[in-house]
Amino acid sequence: MIAAVDEDEWRVEIDLRDEQHGYSFGERLRSHDLGDEARQRLGRRVIVTRDGSKLFLYATDEEGARQAERVVRELLEADRLTARVRVTSWDAEQEEWAPAGQPGDAPSPERPHPYEWEVHLNLPSREAAAEVERRLKQEGQPVHRLWRRVTIDARTGGDAEELAESLRETLPEDVEVWAEPNPDGLPHPAFVWLETLV
Repeated sequence: MIAAVDEDEWRVEIDLRDEQHGYSFGERLRSHDLGDEARQRLGRRVIVTRDGSKLFLYATDEEGARQAERVVRELLEADRLTARVRVTSWDAEQEEWAPAGQPGDAPSPERPHPYEWEVHLNLPSREAAAEVERRLKQEGQPVHRLWRRVTIDARTGGDAEELAESLRETLPEDVEVWAEPNPDGLPHPAFVWLETLV
C-alpha cells in the first residue's frame, strides 16, 4: 500500500562532502548569489535549511522540487562541488521523508495571478501548520503551506493587516504573524532561511 503524501511536502536533499562546503554553498543560496535565470527557475516559495554539510530545499509541489534539483545540480557543477542530491517527499503514514519516484508526466497547473499582499504565519510544528492550513481553507482563504510556514494571499494591504490582526487574536502567542507585499515580480526571490531543522 502506498502511503498518502501531502502535495506540498517535497524537498531536495543536498549532502555535501564537508561542513565548510555546506556553509559556503548554503550562503550562496541565502544571499541570492544566483544568476537571473536560476533565481527565476528556483522560484520564491522555497525554504532553505542547513544542518552541517546537509542542505534542504522545500518546495510546494513535485514540479517545484524537480526544478530546484536541476538548479542545484547546475550550481554544484559550476562550483565544482560533489554532493549527493535527491528529491524526497513526506510519507505521512510512516512520518518520515522517503525517496520520490520518477518525475510525473502530468502537466503542471497554471499558477493564479499573484495577490498584492501576503500574510505569513510561522507555526511551532508541521502538525500545527497543517491544522491552521485546514481551518483557513475551510474558511475559503487562499492559503499555501511549506512545512511550518503558512501564507495567505490578500488583495490589498488593508485586507492583509486586518487578517493578520484577526489571526493574532485567535492563534497562540508563540505563532509569528506578519503582513508584507507580495514579492512576485521583484528581481530577487524571497528565500526563507532556517539554520536548523525542528
